[in-house]
Amino acid sequence: MPRDREILAIAVPALGALIAEPLYVLGDTAIVGHLGTLPLAGLSVAGLLLSEVFGFTTFLEYGTTSRAARLYGADMHRDALDAGVQATWLAVALGALLIVLIELLAAPAVHLVAGGATPAAAQGLTWIRIAALGAPFVLITAAGQGWLRGFQDTKTPLYVLVVANVFSIALSFTLIRGFGFGIEGSAIANVVAQTGSGLVFLVLLVRRGADVRPAWSRIVAQLGAARDLSVRTLAFFLAFTVAAGAAARMGNAQLAAQQIGTQLWGFCALFLDSTAIAAQALIGRLLGADALGVASALARRLLVAGLVLGLGFAVVLAAGHTIIPAVFTNDDAVREQTAKLWPVLVLMMPVNGVLFALDGVLLGAGDLKFMRNVTVLAALTAYLPVSVATIHYGWGLTALWLGLAAFIGVRFGVGMARWGSRRWLVGGTAMVDEAIEAM
Repeated sequence: MPRDREILAIAVPALGALIAEPLYVLGDTAIVGHLGTLPLAGLSVAGLLLSEVFGFTTFLEYGTTSRAARLYGADMHRDALDAGVQATWLAVALGALLIVLIELLAAPAVHLVAGGATPAAAQGLTWIRIAALGAPFVLITAAGQGWLRGFQDTKTPLYVLVVANVFSIALSFTLIRGFGFGIEGSAIANVVAQTGSGLVFLVLLVRRGADVRPAWSRIVAQLGAARDLSVRTLAFFLAFTVAAGAAARMGNAQLAAQQIGTQLWGFCALFLDSTAIAAQALIGRLLGADALGVASALARRLLVAGLVLGLGFAVVLAAGHTIIPAVFTNDDAVREQTAKLWPVLVLMMPVNGVLFALDGVLLGAGDLKFMRNVTVLAALTAYLPVSVATIHYGWGLTALWLGLAAFIGVRFGVGMARWGSRRWLVGGTAMVDEAIEAM
């Protein structure tokens, strides 16, 4: 049974790696912001598009962690490394494809989001055409984090990401403020730093003695995880996008309050996701070692830990129901709208804490088809219908957040039933989906 110290040794560096990217975005935004309103608006549009595209490639992290952790737990370290190798080859291929697709579709996509061929859109187009060149290295970095987590190592990715992001901020500042570059200075700094971090993960893979030859059959096996996790991501994306559209149609105050609420929800999710990463790495390792009893007991501990963490966030948010919104706005109308969503935000936190831990447990087990199906079910039966009805009937922001609560509730209820059934508790090197297909 992993001790609390071992769980924290995985979760805390994972949290640091998760926070590193938002902090970098804030720094880069501040640098570009000094160029003027148009470059900042362009970065907002292009950065959103690129982050959404990369959001569909998270399977390179989570799918690779599940597979590598099982093999690591089975003491098949060379095979665990091979999972990293094949994920890296997949990252290179997908990254090259993304460069082509982004360069072809950048103009219509940016113009669609920006509302036409505006000056801000021109700035965004300049940025995204350069930033897209780093796509293969972004995906190699994602795969690198995946296989290292499988080896129970979250410190190395943290160090690499922190150094890369600090270097990128420094280079962006130097190019823009020192050499007079425009928004393209930010994009160049992005690509240089991403290339460096990707190359570091490649070196780490080679130095471990991995056979770096691609194997198509093993790459295809990883595409199953890519399909399931990408569909799951698409369900999240559609649900949250429609909800944002519903808030935008209510008025500026409601949209601003929605932004405050979702940013706080996302901030809390970063902390909760660190427990999910620890759960994924540890559960995968234990199942790979056929330690089913220990894996079951650890899962229970992690769910309780998630509940405690979620309760902590709920207490802080409840106590700061007037103070926290004031940090973001001094507009009375926005505060009034924020107060309408606040009770739902607070009450969701304990459930979120358990659900994120449960996600990590099921990801670690490789129960990916179930996770895909339950997320699609929750989006189609809860969040999307409530969001559309809110637009049609003008129910207001409270109803919109009740839709999010229903989305979380469906995933929580069905997920806990899955956990209680113990169908995810499959030992050996084959993940749950593979074991079921082999029957």
